[in-house]
Amino acid sequence: MSTISIKTAEDIEGMRVAGRLASEVLDYITPFVKVGVTTGEIDRLCHEYMVNVQGTIPAPLNYCPPGYTPYPKAICTSVNDVICHGIPGDKVLKNGDVVNLDITVIKDGYHGDNSRMFFAGEPSILARRLSEVTYECMWLGIAKVRPGAHLGDIGHVIQQHAEKSGYSVVREFCGHGIGKVFHEEPQVLHYGRPGTLEKLEAGMIFTIEPMINAGRRDIREMGDGWTIKTKDRSLSAQWEHTILVTETGYEVLTLSAGSPPPPAIIGAPAQAVAA
Repeated sequence: MSTISIKTAEDIEGMRVAGRLASEVLDYITPFVKVGVTTGEIDRLCHEYMVNVQGTIPAPLNYCPPGYTPYPKAICTSVNDVICHGIPGDKVLKNGDVVNLDITVIKDGYHGDNSRMFFAGEPSILARRLSEVTYECMWLGIAKVRPGAHLGDIGHVIQQHAEKSGYSVVREFCGHGIGKVFHEEPQVLHYGRPGTLEKLEAGMIFTIEPMINAGRRDIREMGDGWTIKTKDRSLSAQWEHTILVTETGYEVLTLSAGSPPPPAIIGAPAQAVAA
């Protein structure tokens, strides 16, 4: 347990600010995600907004975990069968494309990390359904967060909902603790058994970010060393929020004016447990 940091009141306030700012980047970029735009242009706009308007630092830029080359861009743009870590570039969004934009900003040393799904033009019924179910998976996981619950409770409810819907859960990538460090303990698996893994305590902060595939869960890594795709080329979706464990439940730190509301499956008001 000692490896999981419990955040101070000062840390939590810093994380609230960083989380809101990360969400506001997604609000800002929403109208630009449309047919004909390149992923590189989306990255450029986000990068300029972070640096020039917010005074934040894009955390992914030059991020270099052991065994990787430095990540070359400010955000991740994962289109269609890209599960995660898609590098922005010359790719032009076409009608029906689905794209996950993953944004992490650093403000006063604290990291705010979140992602949303976007559609260019009119998505297929499959794509819309996959995105909806993935969003429900994330929120079902969030709703399990409270002191005394286990990380396995989160993974279990996500896996159940995804597989009941006919989809599969990517296992090689997971949510993570976050604070002044981008990725720290604990690892937050999106599958598992209730009552297993670490017990949650007030003051923990971590992401819940299920990656759900329309086909099989198997992955393949592209030659750039970052981009991860579905092995069977099926569509993949992901949503992400950063969550604080409170004394009585949870608080979603990555909320802003443009955040989509919790899904009906959660019941309202979802945030009431954080009050």
